[in-house]
Parts: sequence; C-alpha cells; structure tokens
Amino acid sequence: MRRDYFTLEVSNIDWVEDDREPAKPTVRIDFEGPATTLRERLTGIDDELLDAEETDVAFRLQGPLDSDAAGVVSVTNRITGDFVLELNEDADDVLKFIRAARRYGEHDPDSDGRYEVRIRLDGDELVAYDKRTFLVYNDEGNLLRNHSLIPSGVEL
Repeated sequence: MRRDYFTLEVSNIDWVEDDREPAKPTVRIDFEGPATTLRERLTGIDDELLDAEETDVAFRLQGPLDSDAAGVVSVTNRITGDFVLELNEDADDVLKFIRAARRYGEHDPDSDGRYEVRIRLDGDELVAYDKRTFLVYNDEGNLLRNHSLIPSGVEL
C-alpha cells in the first residue's frame, strides 16, 4: 500500500510540556485508499480483525537521529510479520509522542495501555488498540532502547 494513502494525527501529547493533567496519547491513522486492501491486511488467520496483542507498532529511522531526522512508522501483524501499514513521519514528532506515552504510563501504571492507536477507513473507525510498546530502530535496524517505549518486565 502506498504511504500517501495514510494521514496520521496525534492528540493528548502537549500536556507533557504544559505540565497539565495527563491524558492517554492517541494516534489516529486515516486511510484513503482501496478499502479491501486495508481490511485484508488487518484480518488475521481466523478471518477476524487483528486485536491489539496481534499487532506491533514501530518507528525506523531513515538516517542518523538529528534535528531533521525522518523515518517510517509501521504497524505490523505480530503473527505473520507482514506490514499492515507504513507512513513517513518526522523523528521529533514520533519521539515526542513516545515521551508522552512513557509519562502517561508513569502516571497511570495500571492502565491497559500507554497510548492508543485508532485506524479509520473512510471516516469510520475500523480498529482501536491500547498499546504498551513502541519500538524505535536506527537506520541500520538496531533497536534504540532509550528511545523506545518498552514496559518493564518485557524481554526483547
């Protein structure tokens, strides 16, 4: 699927810098392409839509991590390893989102997730996931643990 079929919008992240009441960071991904393609990629082997435990969210840098760094946000099917979707984003924006999710988890450690992913198709919500992990990789494919969101007790 083409990356330009997707638009990403985040909310509930500015509270970190403004020192306001914490709110769960949310990323909304709108899809404006062939509906059957997205549905197929979001469908598991049981012909049901994938749930949160069957997906992974990651960000891989396309170059060195500096002020102009860019990369690719991806949602993958954890069972098959196939990409569900990919889209280009600025590293600063993604890392700001991860910092907000980390702080939210510190504020509410019993929460089901540290952030939420909502994928919409033609303006209607298709899936919503509460997530606890967001992995960040450098341009060589190495995990950047200090930039990633990894819950305690998770072994990678």
